[in-house]
Parts: sequence; structure tokens; C-alpha cells
Amino acid sequence: MELRHLRYFVAVAEKLSFTAAAERLGVSQPPLSQQIRDLEAELRTDLFVRSSRRVALTEAGVAFLEQARAILAQVRQASDEARAIGGGRTGTLNIGLTGSILTGPLGRVIERFCERYPEVDIRLHEMPPEEQQAALHARRTDLSFLRSPSEDSGLTADLAWRERVGVVLPEAHPLAARASLPLTSLRDERYLSLRLADSRFANVLWEACLASGFVPRLSQQVVESHSLLGLVAAGLGLALVPEFVGRLPYPGIAYRSLDAPAPSADVYALARAEPGPIAENFLAAMRAHLSG
Repeated sequence: MELRHLRYFVAVAEKLSFTAAAERLGVSQPPLSQQIRDLEAELRTDLFVRSSRRVALTEAGVAFLEQARAILAQVRQASDEARAIGGGRTGTLNIGLTGSILTGPLGRVIERFCERYPEVDIRLHEMPPEEQQAALHARRTDLSFLRSPSEDSGLTADLAWRERVGVVLPEAHPLAARASLPLTSLRDERYLSLRLADSRFANVLWEACLASGFVPRLSQQVVESHSLLGLVAAGLGLALVPEFVGRLPYPGIAYRSLDAPAPSADVYALARAEPGPIAENFLAAMRAHLSG
């Protein structure tokens, strides 16, 4: 028994006419009649009472019609679901990131994506940068957002958006009176940083200071960028942070941009070489939103 047998049977049962059913199906009547006879032979029972003036369902035909309709409906549902998953219109998208990434435009990108793909469940997984590439390879996540491109040949890295680096300092600090600051203005200040052992971005900032001719006076190291804001507000030092982080409203601190040349906090979207249709749709939506 094949699906066409069920479709042919349902058409005849609903029309109660082999001629009308053949027209609906776009087939000629003799092959249709033969398919119904083959179905009845396989079931070993008559499904129709045929006469020269009418076609009617037998009791077996009435019972079979209900089940045939249900089977065809299930097949249509399964086909629709498979097409939706294959087209990236439904399913789950797991994204790895650090908390500071959400201060940028990613939130709006997610909002726009969800408007277009309401059947996709997006789950955000906050994790240290060093864990994000492992999570991608282990397929625990589908995308990751980092402030440095990947050197892993098994991953792709797209520039998601550009972001500058600036200085956060106490509002009462003398340097806060200036509109912008050179990186060398941190030379004699207590320097607050993300953990150098964990953050490639923190090392990029550290190396930028070295390239400017000074070794930062490292005071404290923290895990998250938001923690730096609290330490700065407490007067414990100055910090270099991404612009979107530095411009967050936070009592007691000021943000000042850096004079050129300055390091950047550009954000990259990392994915496996074959990311899957949902991730591909998200990356396309991200590019469209951020380029517009």
C-alpha cells in the first residue's frame, strides 16, 4: 500500500464518483479504478458498492476513510515540519556569548529575527570565551559571539559589528574633564582588567598598552566587564572597556573615548563550517540588520 492509494481512495470516497475523482486528481479514470481495485485486493475487502447508477461506501469503506484521512493529515504535518526545519523556520538556536556582548546591537538583532521566525526558540548561554569554541565543536551551541576572530580552522568568523574601546573612570577624576584621552593617560593610573588568563580581549588591551610604551599598573582582575564598572565607581582604578559597556548608565563613573590609534572591541560571530539552516538564517538576518 502506498500513499497514492490512500489519496485516490479518499478522492473517490468524497466525490462518490470515479469520474469526478479522476478529474480532481488529474488522472484518467481507468488507472484510478485499477488502483482502487488493487487497494481492495490488498485489504481483502470491498470499500465501495458499485452499480451503474451510483457509488457508495461499504461499512469497511466508511471506517477506512476516517483512518485514511488521519494518515494523510499526519503525512502532511510531518512534511510541513520537515520543510520548516530544513528551511530553518523552526527549531532551537543556541548562542554562546559573554554578558558584555548583549550591551551591543545583538539584542535588537535577536528581536528582529524572532519577528521573522517566531517558531525558532533562541537560547542564550553565557560562558567564558575559552569555553565557547569547545561548545561549538561539541554542538552545545550553534553560534558564538567573541571580541576576537577564531584561529580554529574548523570554525568560521564573520565580523558582526565594529565597536570602539574607551576609558571608564570616576566622575571626579581629573581626567574626566577631558573629552577624549590618549591611551598613555593610563600610564600612572591603577589599571583594572578582565582576567588576563581567561580573556583574549583583555590581552589585546594589555598589548596595546605595551605598544604605547608603558606597562599597566595592574590593580585587580575580574571575570565580567560589568564588574569593572563597580570597581571604577568605588574609586579603585580605571579600565578599558567596549564602548557599549562604557556608555551604560552607571552612577559615579564617566566614559571617555580613546584618541587614535586605539584598540578595537569588534565583535565576531563564530560558527561551524556547516552551521545548519537556523544559524545561517540568523547570520543572514544579522548582516541585513547591521548593514542597514
